[in-house]
Amino acid sequence: MYLDFYGFREPPFSITPDPRFLYFSERHREALEHLLYGIRQRKGFVQITGEVGAGKTTLCRAALERLGPEFQTALILNPVMSAPQLLRSILAELGLDTSGRVDKVAYLSQLNEFLLAQVPLGHVVVLLIDEAQDLSSDLLEQVRLLSNLETDREKLLQIVLIGQPELRRMLDDKRLRQLRQRITVRYHLDPLDRDETELYVHYRMQVAGGNGRPTFTSWAMRRIFGYSRGVPRLINAVCDTALLAGYVEGAERLTARHVRRAVDELEGRHR
Repeated sequence: MYLDFYGFREPPFSITPDPRFLYFSERHREALEHLLYGIRQRKGFVQITGEVGAGKTTLCRAALERLGPEFQTALILNPVMSAPQLLRSILAELGLDTSGRVDKVAYLSQLNEFLLAQVPLGHVVVLLIDEAQDLSSDLLEQVRLLSNLETDREKLLQIVLIGQPELRRMLDDKRLRQLRQRITVRYHLDPLDRDETELYVHYRMQVAGGNGRPTFTSWAMRRIFGYSRGVPRLINAVCDTALLAGYVEGAERLTARHVRRAVDELEGRHR
């Protein structure tokens, strides 16, 4: 509704994980560097954690865009499944036909054959599991066993676990110490600070085609940060709603009042 009024080509604060809108704060740049380093150097296991809405999935998609054609990837977005279902999903993501195979042993055999076939081709196979905190202990153990697929010289499968802070607590369980010991690259993605939040807002409006309209006052930015605490998903939500409030009033300058109205709407408070 407000796109034409403010001159945007597309919504600047969509919550979809579009890498084009990834604002590289110092933390996000470091997280991406850790992620790419772990994959390219074949460290075996990489762990990226962060609060809900911190931008982990967008970061993951940005990393996939930066990997060359020698990398073959399998991205699992919803790991709430059984071990056979997980293996079947990995095979499907790698473009393999799973028809005629119905059990875990058969899936593992097919995966191992595929991985071995990639070695002489110079291909690196990467498994990325988003929302990894939702994996059961049994599935985490299955993931650890996948890291046993190797030659005498290298791991055949690079594994990235991406999840909320609960993932770190899960991996502290003594029963998962073998998995924890194999994770050699870790990074925790913190929220944006006050200045980064303002830069993030301006960056997204610019990517969406904005030409300097609308502007947020300094007090509006304070309220945006106060509500979101620097969490990108919450910044997107409050800014999107504030833009709608500004459009309704025909406002070119969004104030703390517009942001307060947006927060009330998001929180279900009606005046």
